[in-house]
Amino acid sequence: MIIATTDYVPGKQIKEYIGFVQGNTVQSKHIGKDIMAGLKTIVGGEIKAYTEMMDEARKIAIERMINEAKRQGANAVIDVRVATAAIMANTSEILAYGTAVIVE
Repeated sequence: MIIATTDYVPGKQIKEYIGFVQGNTVQSKHIGKDIMAGLKTIVGGEIKAYTEMMDEARKIAIERMINEAKRQGANAVIDVRVATAAIMANTSEILAYGTAVIVE
């Protein structure tokens, strides 16, 4: 599966536009990690537990988007974007979306 943030794939021609595809996940860390993260905000710096959580969530959302594109017969997804939103305290949604296409 080819993934591109542009509206084309360099060196390829879009044969067919299939349509919008997306994948998402909502993630949170357990209470122990939240307490440690809260303490980290006092002294500043990177909160590695949350960085890891968001990286994992991004990968899951993108994989789900790819799977949706495959189910629809695409071999590429263009105009890919990733968005995030807070759902509730210490919980985030990651959404990956784009346009499924067939390229040759």
